[in-house]
Amino acid sequence: MMGPSHALSGAAVWLTGSWALDQFADYHQTPLALAVGTAVCAGGALFPDLDLSGKVTRNQGGATVARTFGVFSLFIAEVMEKISLGVYYATKLSKDPRRNNGHRTLTHTIPFTLLVGWGTTALCAAYGKWAVVSILFFMIGLALRGLFDEWAERAGWVVVTLLSAAAAWFTFANLPGDRGYPLIGTAVGVGCFVHILGDMITKAGVPILWPIPIKRRMWTMIGLPNGIALRTGSKAETIVLRGVLTVLAVLAAVGLVAPSVLQRFNIDV
Repeated sequence: MMGPSHALSGAAVWLTGSWALDQFADYHQTPLALAVGTAVCAGGALFPDLDLSGKVTRNQGGATVARTFGVFSLFIAEVMEKISLGVYYATKLSKDPRRNNGHRTLTHTIPFTLLVGWGTTALCAAYGKWAVVSILFFMIGLALRGLFDEWAERAGWVVVTLLSAAAAWFTFANLPGDRGYPLIGTAVGVGCFVHILGDMITKAGVPILWPIPIKRRMWTMIGLPNGIALRTGSKAETIVLRGVLTVLAVLAAVGLVAPSVLQRFNIDV
């Protein structure tokens, strides 16, 4: 799927999940915590495509996530792509095909998703709010680049970077201290997993079962049959899928916010 669809899916899943927890598990979040979780999950839903690099010296190409912070994120994407390709060749079996890039390999696996989620939580627990600020800066940038793709492209990566920094600092100033913030790691992990599920409904598929060997292949691509698989950039994705995700996100957000608004104005329903 395209970057905006991935980011929107992360936001929709987090808001819908938060609404379900609020309704059925009596788990309430402050508006700031809800906004942070939604932004981080939307950013996390773009993170796996950090293995699709572009032209670093020209600040061109690459996935949406790779262009978020200009040449800096393009360089990180270049490194991640080479690491992913290296892991592919280090673990491939006889039936795995030759590849010239690492896209949709390591970063599109369950072990990577678990590692990123756990690593984020560990960083927040070990280094507190400063780690939180750094992670939020990066994830909010990805969320802005994905959810507002056309605007971000016009505004440029410098503006996106400055807005990400401002949002991260505002969050730093308002989040309570002395906490491990495990919810941030959960949001990143959920976002990465949502990304994998999104790519599974396309023709190319993802190696979601890695590192389980199947018929002398370690990197078996799992996805929908070509007859019903989503074509990247098609109207089915850009209109139908994004429309459904937008409706889910809006309904969940209204369901989360409406009770407190009605209570504030003493309105009974």
